[in-house]
Amino acid sequence: MSSNATEQRRIGTPEEWLKARLELLNEEKALTRKSDELARRRQELPLVRVDKPYRFETEDGPATLADLFRGNSQMLVYHFMFGPDFTAGCPSCSSIADGFNGFAVHLAHHDVTLCAVSSAPIEKLSAFRRRMGWTFPWASSFGSDFNVDFQAGCTPEQQQSDSIVYNFGPKDPKAALAVAQESWARDIAAGVGTDWKTYVREQPRLSAFVLDDGIVYHAYSAYARGLDGLWGMYQWLDRAPLGRNEEEPGLWWKRHDEY
Repeated sequence: MSSNATEQRRIGTPEEWLKARLELLNEEKALTRKSDELARRRQELPLVRVDKPYRFETEDGPATLADLFRGNSQMLVYHFMFGPDFTAGCPSCSSIADGFNGFAVHLAHHDVTLCAVSSAPIEKLSAFRRRMGWTFPWASSFGSDFNVDFQAGCTPEQQQSDSIVYNFGPKDPKAALAVAQESWARDIAAGVGTDWKTYVREQPRLSAFVLDDGIVYHAYSAYARGLDGLWGMYQWLDRAPLGRNEEEPGLWWKRHDEY
């Protein structure tokens, strides 16, 4: 690893390094200021009332969307890719969720509940959570329209259509099927106990909600690369000499108990 790092970078003097680092620092500061502005604009988005009576299953029993707030007025939901036919959670979602235990405690003290929601039955989610050693709340939307309505998945019928909505725009669901025979796609699907077609019916998403006087409002959502900031591993690797080191397609990371 160290030889690769030096092969890809020129060797300079301390003076050259400092000059380049200060130039980069100015750009990093500009990015930080822009990030602060975007955070403010997220918080200024209008709220949309959620009237549909979604039902969930939790380890404590049946729950409404309002129940998932667990006494707080704000809730961040990570739509975790774990479909009804899966035997394990998506490896990417699993890597992201490895950071949730530590974050959830701090968020709760800021009136924010961090909760994962998946379409698999609660029994599967609970078993996988125990395997991973996680303690954050995780609810099952099995049998409800929650994931589909919030564009965190599609039905088999939608998968055969010409277009679905994902990341605020049209997406051809058949395009995701084109890589089904790639070895990395087969490996990912096999790792969750299913086939690629079934695997890509699930999609990751972050949803933010507000609870006010018993009424739930949708406040914000993000998909795809918009979730990068939640992936703690990526934030560290972006500061490492070789970065994300994504040299080959497929999985270069695993669930934490599979290394």
